[in-house]
Amino acid sequence: MPATADHAFVVPAYGDSPYLEACLRSLAAQSSPSPIWISTSTPSPQIAGLAARYGARLVVHTDAPRGIGHDWNLALVTASARWVTLAHQDDVYLPDFARETKAAIAQEPGAVLVMTGYGELVGEQRRIMTPMLAVKWILQEVGFLGTSVIRSRASKRRLLMFGCAVPCPSVTVRKDAGWGVFREDLRLNLDWDAWTRAADQQGPFVRARKLSMLHRVHAASTTSDGVLSGRRATEDLMMFQRFWPRAVAALLARVYRLSYSAGG
Repeated sequence: MPATADHAFVVPAYGDSPYLEACLRSLAAQSSPSPIWISTSTPSPQIAGLAARYGARLVVHTDAPRGIGHDWNLALVTASARWVTLAHQDDVYLPDFARETKAAIAQEPGAVLVMTGYGELVGEQRRIMTPMLAVKWILQEVGFLGTSVIRSRASKRRLLMFGCAVPCPSVTVRKDAGWGVFREDLRLNLDWDAWTRAADQQGPFVRARKLSMLHRVHAASTTSDGVLSGRRATEDLMMFQRFWPRAVAALLARVYRLSYSAGG
């Protein structure tokens, strides 16, 4: 694996998250270090102090906050690296995340995206299997058919047509792959939409199976809020209609919703 792999972490920081330090600490502790950037339009002494403590380069955007899609798009252009992991500020990246990701990039340098295995973090408790995680795992197996690389458009779309099987915080994207930017009118499924467009581009999707990061689940998270508000159901239906007739899409959206209500 090249020591100079063109990869960076960018943390889209919003407000004074109580979890930001744990995220930055995990990025600074990588066994194969990559540069760390913080992108924010809500600067604060806390964010600046944590950036200095963990050796992260802080970029402050002067335009007013306009939502998660806008934050992610700003973060993508913050670092000059060809490959970027948008490290979610609530989440924790295990020590070999960057090593696993860069090894996958070295194996498939023309990939559109690389994703890793992931679990959940509730408080300080790790959850390796929940109804939602089980659904994601099954969808990944259907998409990848037991392999670590899928190349055809049909295979990449198969990964996404029964639900979003790509765990967003584990994803590293190749910025010049031609998939565009995140839609700023979506609040929850902007990643699913982006990966669907990425599936249309040349280049494979790559999966590093090893569990390499933990997605934090808490009541104030965007995902939890979206489920409670009903926004998730609306955006899920919209995405399923990209793949299926309306009646089938509605049925799949209802089934998909059960995995969230069951504690995913």
